[in-house]
Amino acid sequence: MLSVLLLSLAGITALTLGKPDNALVPKAVLTSQQYVAEDGAIALRASLDESVTDLTSTATLFNEGRPVSADTVLDKVGNVYQKWRGTAVIEIKSGKMLAARGENVPLTAIDLTKLSRSDGLDPRMVRLENGQTRLIIVALLSWKDRPQQLLVASSTLSFPGVDLGPGRAIGVVDSTGHLLSSHGALDSERARKQLTSFAKTAARKGRQHPVKAKEPGAGGYTGVSGHLTGGAAKEVRTVGGYATLAAPQAGGATTASSLGLTVVTEVDVSAKVSQITRPAFGVAAAGALLAIGGLAVIVLLGTVQRPLIRLFLESRRLTRGDLARPVSVPRAGEAARVGAALERLRRQLQGEPADVEGPAVRKGLGARALLAVCAVLLLVWSVPLMLLLNRADSAVKVPVQIVHDQNSRTITLSDRVRRALNEGHADLSAVAALIGDRTTPEDMKKVLERTMQDHDRYESVYVLGADGEILARAGHSPHHKDGKAPSKQALEVTGEGGKKPVVTATAQAPGRGGAAVVGEFRIEFVNALLGRQGMGEVRVVDAKGRVIGGDSGYIAFEKAPSYLNSLLATKKAHATVQRGGTVRVAAVAPFSGGGAAKSLQWSLASWQPASSLAIPEYSLQNRTVLAGLLGLTAAAACLGWLHIVVVRPLRALAGLAEALAAGDRKTVLFPRHHDEVGAVVRSLELIRQQLQGQPRKRDGGSRTPAGVGRN
Repeated sequence: MLSVLLLSLAGITALTLGKPDNALVPKAVLTSQQYVAEDGAIALRASLDESVTDLTSTATLFNEGRPVSADTVLDKVGNVYQKWRGTAVIEIKSGKMLAARGENVPLTAIDLTKLSRSDGLDPRMVRLENGQTRLIIVALLSWKDRPQQLLVASSTLSFPGVDLGPGRAIGVVDSTGHLLSSHGALDSERARKQLTSFAKTAARKGRQHPVKAKEPGAGGYTGVSGHLTGGAAKEVRTVGGYATLAAPQAGGATTASSLGLTVVTEVDVSAKVSQITRPAFGVAAAGALLAIGGLAVIVLLGTVQRPLIRLFLESRRLTRGDLARPVSVPRAGEAARVGAALERLRRQLQGEPADVEGPAVRKGLGARALLAVCAVLLLVWSVPLMLLLNRADSAVKVPVQIVHDQNSRTITLSDRVRRALNEGHADLSAVAALIGDRTTPEDMKKVLERTMQDHDRYESVYVLGADGEILARAGHSPHHKDGKAPSKQALEVTGEGGKKPVVTATAQAPGRGGAAVVGEFRIEFVNALLGRQGMGEVRVVDAKGRVIGGDSGYIAFEKAPSYLNSLLATKKAHATVQRGGTVRVAAVAPFSGGGAAKSLQWSLASWQPASSLAIPEYSLQNRTVLAGLLGLTAAAACLGWLHIVVVRPLRALAGLAEALAAGDRKTVLFPRHHDEVGAVVRSLELIRQQLQGQPRKRDGGSRTPAGVGRN
């Protein structure tokens, strides 16, 4: 068994360690494009769903208050949200436009006669005459004693806050493979044709079921995603990724995910043939294993197997009554002890007394020591492969595209968190602006409870009077201290010294004498935004370098890792490859852009060890370590089996044989296994029985003990 395993391992070693890795584009680069596409799909899906929720919630708040004019509706909507290209209010019965803001909304796409259907208010995509695509969102305005109106908003299929990095293009594709919108590096005809080709492929692959499109048991992105490889020009190849718009929870559905859209990306990367391994290394490693393994097998054959077979034959000869020829005694070890005992037993069967010493046994290595020698021989081959050879940390070359992608993804995620906080503050501003003359706590509480239902980002929402008294609240108990007036800052962080940070947004309520609507964000909501594949560990860090949130275990307000200090000190988005004890790719992106969240001065940091990436150097290291582990496993399995099944019973056999030769005729001998050792034990039991019967044979069974008379 050991011989077969070592021969197989030698073949595997020669084929895997000696196989040149001539991949033009490392797998890590291809996988990174898939992750970038997933980031774009998440950003687009979240933006579209947020737009639908905001417009619907705003219309609901208007419907619960006093009737207002169409111009007032659009003015308040425009003051709170600046996300829509155009807005309009039309009267459903007559089809008359009552007010409009921004670009012309394509109202012809709305069939007013079908609004009563279950899907009458669903968002829809409209292609304009200039080739651009708009998403039309509608919400119902309904007051008593007034004709019903329709609030309409148009939005582009853009990617808010998605950083493309150098040379990348991105597009949105419908289910037929048609590009609805595209952005980025599309200056050349080759780039446009390649993106169009990728779009058709992505649409076809995006029609798969998310579960069937992945390996069994694979997690990660809930939609369909993957990477694409395009044409090459000189030493440059175009690669890309695709991802369908999918709900955050597997099997769920949102308004945006039901539109059948797919995000596709493309970028040119370096494609050079680099041979990091030499066939001679694999052949040399396999040859060394054959030499060392052959020596170990020869040692086991010559010192364990052959002497044991010889003892088996000799013991069988004695049991058959062939006592003329002396027993062939092995040279040393337990086999020599058993052989010497058999020789003494042969003489005793011939009538020699048991107290006569047998042939001297040479001192030498026992079976356990021989197994240890074989184990050391195999470890000499396995340990260097596991711990010393083909180490990648000292010479690894992290592809430049990996560093660019880590930087752009960190910037994208940083902007995603900033926009989420800004959206939360905007929602509170909408509540504060539309709370109107609701003076009773019951009326205000209804508005707050509806806000909590529409948005899961808040832990609690409450109306705070100018004197610090909570007038109405919904959700969990606030962290607000009694008597403290509303904060003048739109967003702030408290809770230092506690279990988790408290991120609070405050929106002043106009016309209420200093009262404000306050919302406390769930820190879990912020942390949930950070979970992305292929980014490693992600942390939200404040201006003092303290950790506020993260995608994995962290302690609130602890200092960020020291190796991020130099990146955080630059106060700008930057990524680098850090070398030292561990090679890692790290990036930092401070909040940029406007909005209430800018005052927090937060940064997003991400880092991951280069060893987690599918880089050729680390792939070679992993294969080398695997070969060493396989060698160690083969040695442990086979030598351990030999120790349990052969060596331990052989040592016990030596003791039993010596005791029997020394005159122990009472101990019955039972074999443990049906093998050569067991066969020798059975032979010794037969010899014991023969020795027990020798005195009775000489007496003939008729002698009478002295001093006993006959009757």
